[in-house]
Amino acid sequence: MRELCLVIGLICLGDIAAANETVPLSTLDLSQMSSGWSVPKANANIMGEALSIRGEKFAQGIGTHASSRLRLQLKRNALRFRSVIGIDDSAGGQGAAQFRVFADRKLIFHSGPVTGKSPAQRIDLDVANVSVLELVVDDNGDGSSHDHADWADAKLTLRNDQPLPQVLAPFETIDLKTASFQLRFIVGEDGRLYQSPIGAAEEKSPSNRNQVAYPQGGDGYVWEPALQVVHANGDRSTSLRFVDVERTSLDDERQQIRIRLQDDVYPLLVELYFRLDPAHDVIEEWRHIHHQGEGEIALERMASSSWLFNAPDLHLLHFHGDWADEMNPIAEKLTPGVKSIESLLGTRATQFVAPSLVLSLDGQPQENRGRVIAGSLAWSGNFRAAFEHNGSQVRALCGLHPLGSTYHLSAGESFQTPTMIWVSSNHGLGEMSRKFHRWAREHAIRDGDKPRDTMLNNWEATGFDFDQQRIESLFQPAADVGFELFLLDDGWFGDKYPRVNDRAGLGDWRPNPNRFPQGMEPIAQSAIQHGMRFGIWIEPEMVNPQSVLYEQHPDWVIRQPQRELDYQRTQLVLDLTRPEVQQFEHSAIQETLKTRGVSCAKWDANRYVTQPGSAFLTSGKQTHLWIDYTNNLYQLMQQTAVEFPHTELMLCAGGGGRVDYGALRYFHEFWPSDNTDAVRRVALQWDYSYFFPAISICSHTSKMGERPLHFATAVSMSARMGMDIDLAALSPEEIETCRSAISSYKKFRDVIHLGDQYRIESPHDGKRSVVNFVAQGQDRAILFVYQLAEETPRVAKPQGLDPHKSYHLTERHPQTGRPPLAEAGVSKLGKEWMEQGVRLSTSAAIQATILEFTANDAT
Repeated sequence: MRELCLVIGLICLGDIAAANETVPLSTLDLSQMSSGWSVPKANANIMGEALSIRGEKFAQGIGTHASSRLRLQLKRNALRFRSVIGIDDSAGGQGAAQFRVFADRKLIFHSGPVTGKSPAQRIDLDVANVSVLELVVDDNGDGSSHDHADWADAKLTLRNDQPLPQVLAPFETIDLKTASFQLRFIVGEDGRLYQSPIGAAEEKSPSNRNQVAYPQGGDGYVWEPALQVVHANGDRSTSLRFVDVERTSLDDERQQIRIRLQDDVYPLLVELYFRLDPAHDVIEEWRHIHHQGEGEIALERMASSSWLFNAPDLHLLHFHGDWADEMNPIAEKLTPGVKSIESLLGTRATQFVAPSLVLSLDGQPQENRGRVIAGSLAWSGNFRAAFEHNGSQVRALCGLHPLGSTYHLSAGESFQTPTMIWVSSNHGLGEMSRKFHRWAREHAIRDGDKPRDTMLNNWEATGFDFDQQRIESLFQPAADVGFELFLLDDGWFGDKYPRVNDRAGLGDWRPNPNRFPQGMEPIAQSAIQHGMRFGIWIEPEMVNPQSVLYEQHPDWVIRQPQRELDYQRTQLVLDLTRPEVQQFEHSAIQETLKTRGVSCAKWDANRYVTQPGSAFLTSGKQTHLWIDYTNNLYQLMQQTAVEFPHTELMLCAGGGGRVDYGALRYFHEFWPSDNTDAVRRVALQWDYSYFFPAISICSHTSKMGERPLHFATAVSMSARMGMDIDLAALSPEEIETCRSAISSYKKFRDVIHLGDQYRIESPHDGKRSVVNFVAQGQDRAILFVYQLAEETPRVAKPQGLDPHKSYHLTERHPQTGRPPLAEAGVSKLGKEWMEQGVRLSTSAAIQATILEFTANDAT
């Protein structure tokens, strides 16, 4: 037994140096050491022969060839490094190189030019307290031919009983890994941080300055920079060098990485932040920029992200639109030049283009195959996503729009960019979206684990023409149909200038005494007595010229003082850079939402900025308006979410004018469009679903488009269901259709809101659209078939079922008068349903079918 213990002890001490042992480097694993030709040789020159420098032979050492790099992780365990260096005699007197030694990236030895005729140099260096030691050989600027370099008799003296050094990769790499994606950064020999292009073969070292990770303007980078700084002395060049990297584990299995970069001349520190969610293949990134010197600097460009992609067949999927026509997809191949997706609207920045996009590395993006990466900028202000194709690679610069947004930092001040969210998949758009949805429900929207109530909005029934009695008359019909939440829309406020149309009252957030003489509490309590929650509409960022607020504070609006006021919807935007405006809006929101019985609010914003100017900001800080407005808006939204944690908030901006994760983190859902035509909504909701989960997308049934009510309700049921409809104007048959829809929806909304979504047939490609949702345990699934045009009957095939489970088929919310589903009540294995599909009872235009698959062992 003693002999066995002795053997085990010797094995365990195999990688431990004896007291102050001198360790030859040739005894280490040199597989990670780089060489410009062939591979490094232990105890031999690069030709495999005995080491020899000017006739002196060496039994130990390392033979290599320029350019070469050996990195050793010492962990402060070494004391001295000794070696004899020179060009090996095998070069025949030719060759010229330079030897350098770095200790924690600081140069501690430089040989100067060493030729094939130079005498050997002996070096003896103090490496105590060094973490990483680097031995570097480069050519002498004349090419690397015959540069047979020897680190002869290279040895390290270690501290007592310390582990042997570990050989590292030749260049320090920083890998950001998720389940199926890796972003690699490399610290170059020049100290700059480089990025290995996404989609390219793995590289051992960066090839050129085009691959710098966060490109800076003015010092050698010739393309559009991610960072452009004007320093206090007017110098427009920035040159960042790697300082260190820090990894922090978060409580929920996510990880945060901070990479610090420092300008090599100026006191400018830039921190690259990344938050990794490996399980969902999500990487969030943003930048902190710190001015550590004196005077004032100006940030002219400060992108949130600057990823580099290999470009053989890189395609971009992006989205454009207008009011009531949002989110129209365009997929195109990126070609040399610059493709820019951008907005300069300020408050309703996503009205015409979306800050969410998809890059496909394998040609046209497909639903179930190919490598795709979705990106979404979490920012509600001006944005720009520019894709610069240089002929072989594409740089994606995403973040704040630089136009008119120069930001000044005084000594000691810092700036944080918006966050860019990236989600990757190796199996197409569908898997990408499911990952995005799971992440969003957990981290990006409020109460993402709680299904939403059904909502009735009064707008289609009343418009501006209502009072307390008229609104209360809507409650009982709504409750009878099954609604759980009533939302009172625009028109409830204003005294001197009552809000009886869209030309007056904005800014005067007190209940109209003629409509609600006792305020809003009685009407809220009445809704509650009818079994419903009560919500209310607000637009706190806006003001009408016909308002007491504007009469008293005309300088509180965003405008150009020498220009005639430019109105939209007869309203102006309040200047949130002004502290008094921040306080006013906060108070207005507080007073409205603290009303007893109010548990929901729709936050609207019905115009964008056309005359960007602030009477509060100084002339030199006018370019801060775009950024400070949005940041102060977020502060206001955050205060509201914190102060009213149980109040449901809907995000709206004249339809889809503010659909981004920057604002959505304070809200439960968003209003995607004022277009509630059910046929248009099928495509609209399909396209929003690339980035946003169904629980966050408000989908209201209305009379727009005069679609069959059964079809319209079925479309609403595939997202966060509500109605904008006058129930009193419906026939008994239509009332029953609404009641059936709500009743069915309540039975399976947990699957829609919390399950995985599968887009099966696109409304853009054919005569119908098919989508289904699968519960997390795969015990239930809901399939929606929207027949957009008449065609020959064909089956609908669900996706995402467990192939080995048996599922029972039920038709939900069946259309009155239509033949029953032939396979209703049938049970089959999930594999059979997915392969064989379901025969539908109709293929007529503008009809819908909803199917539920329930596992037979589900309880």
